[in-house]
Amino acid sequence: MPLFDPAAFRIPPGAVHVCAGGETPVLRSHAASFERYGADKSMGPASRPRVDEEAERLCARLAAFWSVAPAEIGLVSSVAEGMSILVESLDWRAGDNVVVAADEYPSVVAPLALRRGVALRFADMMDAEAVATACDARTRMIAVSAVSMVDGRRHDLAALRRVADGAGAMLVVDFTQASGWMPIEASVADFAFASCYKWMLGITGIAVAYWNRARQPGWAPATAGWYSIRMAGKPDWARPVALRDDAGRFTRGNPSHAGAYVMHAALDFLEAFPRGAIQAHVQALTVDLLARLDAAGIASTTPRDPARHGANVCIAHDRAAAIVAAMAEQGVLAWNGRGRIRFSFHGYNDAAELDRIMDALRSTL
Repeated sequence: MPLFDPAAFRIPPGAVHVCAGGETPVLRSHAASFERYGADKSMGPASRPRVDEEAERLCARLAAFWSVAPAEIGLVSSVAEGMSILVESLDWRAGDNVVVAADEYPSVVAPLALRRGVALRFADMMDAEAVATACDARTRMIAVSAVSMVDGRRHDLAALRRVADGAGAMLVVDFTQASGWMPIEASVADFAFASCYKWMLGITGIAVAYWNRARQPGWAPATAGWYSIRMAGKPDWARPVALRDDAGRFTRGNPSHAGAYVMHAALDFLEAFPRGAIQAHVQALTVDLLARLDAAGIASTTPRDPARHGANVCIAHDRAAAIVAAMAEQGVLAWNGRGRIRFSFHGYNDAAELDRIMDALRSTL
């Protein structure tokens, strides 16, 4: 049985929706969220305190969702923006390096790759010893996705934390492919980010930013806006600009207020399930599908051990785009790109759908 009621989502009639790693279907309750936002935004002078209160309240809820303090959570528009703010804030020197996976997501690597004087070093993030070997005295950061979007591998963040500590480097984590289906303990990282439009059941335009203030007490962004500074009354730009004391300093301008209203509805939905229940449900499906692929002689790039994979099951194939398109014609909505077919599960999926997935896959391969 599905863990979630599929009727709560805008899943196309008769479809098997297994592309949460790309886009989840929208919760029907989001319509009421937009209506509530529209009503609050339309109240003239009373509107700003209302919408700002929703954004601040969301940060507190997200902090609980990630097991950290409310002051450590801010809002950005995307992981790419959050990483860019972080990269721009650091005092880079020629010869500094960062260790990443060769197939890491662009939002994590691109801000680093474009920073002058910063060298990228590549290592298999599943192998902590290989990561340690890639580090030296000039390694400033290890940047990693908690779960790889390419093959569904789940990285041992505790092991990478130990490597980062040994090298005197930051550990920066993208939780996009993890947050929403598995419990998150963000304090393992110095900084962490996550998009909200996948397993967290939100929309684009809003993402989570985490600042570990115990590990990085002196951190400050290099740029700011009206929302990220402490200012009361008329500006006096002749005096020093003071940043907010909390992770609100990540949010330079207005946060996505509409996105915040939507995320409250998403968290209302997700928090109705016991901690760990979604992970247990989702990984029962991934383990079952991997076993069926093995039985059918179809190779997967996803590790079999559920402790080492996420909510994705991936198949490398040079005709991935055509196969995914053909499966969609049979009502199985998977994801393609980067030379792989990806099936991503959430709580609205159930074991009966695996038969349809396998039938569609066999008929197109």
